[in-house]
Order: sequence, then structure tokens, then C-alpha cells
Amino acid sequence: MKANHYPKALDLLQALIETPSFSDEEEVTASLIEAWLTEEGIKTNRLRNNIWAVNKHFNASKPSVLLNSHHDTVKPNKGYSIDPFKAKIENGKLYGLGSNDAGGCLVALLALFNHYYSAENLSHNLILAATAEEENSGPNGITVLLPHLPEISFALVGEPTQMKMAIAEKGLMVIDAVAKGVSGHAAHENTENAIYKAMQDIQWIEHFQFPLESDLLGMVKMTVTQIQAGEQHNVVPADCHFVIDVRVNECYQNKALFAVIDQHTNSELKARSFRLNSSSIGRQHAFVKCGLSLGLSTYGSPTLSDQALINCPSLKMGPGNSSRSHGADEFLELNELEEGINTYIKLFENFLK
Repeated sequence: MKANHYPKALDLLQALIETPSFSDEEEVTASLIEAWLTEEGIKTNRLRNNIWAVNKHFNASKPSVLLNSHHDTVKPNKGYSIDPFKAKIENGKLYGLGSNDAGGCLVALLALFNHYYSAENLSHNLILAATAEEENSGPNGITVLLPHLPEISFALVGEPTQMKMAIAEKGLMVIDAVAKGVSGHAAHENTENAIYKAMQDIQWIEHFQFPLESDLLGMVKMTVTQIQAGEQHNVVPADCHFVIDVRVNECYQNKALFAVIDQHTNSELKARSFRLNSSSIGRQHAFVKCGLSLGLSTYGSPTLSDQALINCPSLKMGPGNSSRSHGADEFLELNELEEGINTYIKLFENFLK
């Protein structure tokens, strides 16, 4: 097995930061990851901008663990005071777009896979997947890759969780709504004002609570985040469009929630997707127990990841802090990266026995 992975992981992370990789534009970072793995003597596979590999002594009769994180980023927001594409180290912090979300997690998982790549007699196979289009839940990321991978029994998804084990994750459903009315002159009586009709539904959304509460994820949360109607001050609009953001706990499936919302509102509703369901894993799962034995803590994550698209037991964990994600002057603490690599390796030392 190979040791002292931190310097090479840091070098790769710096190269990734300095290579723009917005969702659906990850060709170059995919090639960087591919080249890094090849240089380490690892045989790789590529599907579009997704890079994947299996451990050297892969055995189809053994269960397989997926190690997954993403190499795409959001676009930098206007609040940056530094160059988002310059990997700058200052006061023990590595600055740059994607350093925290999820570059640190990705290179730590690459280091973990590298560490065990040539090991023999492991209890599980390891499958590495550095994937694209996570930030926009696009069709050419983990979704397109999964059918090409060997069967997976468990997945570890690398996202910044301060190396806490996220054993549950909220799902997401985005609903486009249209309240229908009748257009007319604002000076005349009009009882079919689309804006007023939308307001009635929005008030229900604001005050309704789904009854099942999760110990880890709390209540389902519905929020109206966009609204649009009318083109001039003296015309009552016929339509009022608004968007509902629904964050789902593990007590519900997205389709079931949609049915309830549709039943209690008069607007025409259309869900953009039902596929981003909540996910969870039991505390008695062998991997969770290994983490607990090392003193790692558990929690429920309010943020969404590719975990929602993986149809097997999964857990989200990685170096960094989710509160920094998508923010200006994004950074990763250098000690977070080093400790993340070491913790991953110790965790799998127990799990792969």
C-alpha cells in the first residue's frame, strides 16, 4: 500500500481549482484526474466527463463499495475579492473555487482509492467515480455512469461535512405553478385575478405542515422562491407563475408529497423531477458502526448531493464545511484535507477487514 498521499492530493486539488469546470464543461478537469490516476499506476475508464476505476484485484464475487465525488463547480458569485481560479495558500487555508465543494473531498477519496488500489484479500471491492454535473443534477453525471458500473452494495459520497457522517439527506422537488385568471382592465371589477388566486395557494404553502417529522432532518420545508405576473400597471394578468422549492425528509417520497400539494392548491402544478428523493442509512449498517467506533458523529444533512441518485445504502462524508459552499472566497483548511485523507484510510482499514 502507498503512504503519504497528502502532498500529491494537494497538488491535484490546486490544479483542479485553476481549471474552470462548470457543470457540463468539465472536459479538462476530467482529463487531469485521468492523468493523475494513470501516473499512479491505476487503470482508468472514461464515460463523457466521468472518470472511474476499480481496484486492481477486483473480484466479482465480493460486494463493492462506490467512492464518489464530483469535479464540477458552480460559477463564482460576484462577491469574490480574490481570483476564484487561483489556488492561493494563506494562513493554512487553500483558497479557490471548488476547494471546499467538493475538490477536497474528491482528492481525499482519490487518495483513499490509491492507498488500497493494489491491496489483496479485501472484504469488498472498491469502485472510484469522479463525476460531472453534480451541481446541476445533470443527465451526464452519476446518472449516466451508474449503469456502466459493477453492482454496488454501498456508496460513500464525498461532500464537505467536517468529516461527520451524514446518515440522512433531504431530497428536493421543484414545482412550477401557474394560477389561472381572466385578463381585464384594472379599473373594472375582476374576480378572477390570477395574482390573488396565486396568493391563496401561496398562503397555504406558507402555513401547511406535513405531519411526519424526522429525528435527523426535521420537517418537510416548502418555500415559494420565484413569482412572475403582469406586464403593465393597468392590466389584470391572466396568469401568475410561481416556483415552489420543497425540501423532503426521509419520511416521504416526492411523488406522494406532490399529490398532497396538488390536492390542496388550485394552481396548475408541474414537478420538474421526482428523482431527487431523500436518502438515509441505518445506524446499524457496518460502515456507520465502523465510523462510530472511531468517534465520528452522525447528523442529517439539509443539502442535496448525488447521493439522491444512487439506489443503494449510502453515506455522505468529507473534509470541509458545507456552509462555505457556493460562497465568495471559498476555501479549505489544509489540515482538513490531511485529516480527511487519514480518517478515510483509518475508516476503511476497519471496514475492509
